[in-house]
Amino acid sequence: MSDPAEAKETPATAAPTEPIQKPLPEAQTGVDTTQPSEPTEKPALEPSSKVRPPTWPELPTEHPLRSLKGKLLSILHESQHSEIWGITLSANEPVPFTTLIILQKFLRANANNVEKAADQLLATLKWRKEFDPVKAKGETFDGERFGGLGYVTVLDRPGSGAQKEVCTWNIYGAVKDNKKTFGDVDSFLRWRVALMEHSLTRLDLASATTPIPDHGQGADPYQMTQVHDYLNVSFLRMDPAVKAASKTTIETFQSFYPELLARKFFVNVPVIMGWVFSAMKVFMAEETRKKLVVLSYGNQVAAELGEGVPEVYGGKGGPLEKVGETVSLTAGSVAK
Repeated sequence: MSDPAEAKETPATAAPTEPIQKPLPEAQTGVDTTQPSEPTEKPALEPSSKVRPPTWPELPTEHPLRSLKGKLLSILHESQHSEIWGITLSANEPVPFTTLIILQKFLRANANNVEKAADQLLATLKWRKEFDPVKAKGETFDGERFGGLGYVTVLDRPGSGAQKEVCTWNIYGAVKDNKKTFGDVDSFLRWRVALMEHSLTRLDLASATTPIPDHGQGADPYQMTQVHDYLNVSFLRMDPAVKAASKTTIETFQSFYPELLARKFFVNVPVIMGWVFSAMKVFMAEETRKKLVVLSYGNQVAAELGEGVPEVYGGKGGPLEKVGETVSLTAGSVAK
């Protein structure tokens, strides 16, 4: 089976009137007006405890990030949209740290090709304005069609101290009726985008404090993991409805959610299909190939993602229905 994944106005109010400050009675001032007050010693100034905002290293004149930053104002003007992944882009100098985080992701996705990065960012902003994924995130979906199909968890990243790993779980074995779940491609895509936006909320790029390295110079610390569980899913023949939904979703995520995937696990894949996956990886780019992991058994996941995963995946965590977050669903779903 192909992989199916991967700002409100307030009413105007009357201007508040300036409060009238009345002088305090002598009894409340604490000062005896019949005698001159004793001079008091000024307290020593306390060092400022204000946290400094994160900063980006100085960029050389010809640096791709500086070049893309120079195109941002025209991109925002043409798209007439500035929200992306929980960040409001700004071209005002100094350009905000979080805006640079987004620009760097698009540069990395395009191997530092500024023109391609600019084109993809523009297309993404236009799509977000039209599709409105933020609105989709708050919508309620049919529990009979999508209940139990997708969850978001936050795991301790093995060997990384306090770092967390946002993980999206796609449980394809939970699908009871392929036509009902995948038949309406637009509806399926809107559900899947809503789940992705929930993942991005947990990723919390607005709180980023560490610059993303340039393309080829290190790992991006702001990425997520996906687990696709194929338990009880037949690989003998792909349903046309599943194929259509898969194609549309893959194209959408590749175009409008670049550089957000750290690793993708295909779990409970029959051994013979594991060989097929391995053969396919030979034809993939190295960067893509390193992100894909095929596991024949569910209990192998804990070795990759740590003991915080559910017991069914070899960990000590609770079941996804209890510990996982998901989109709002109508009654009748298995996910609460």
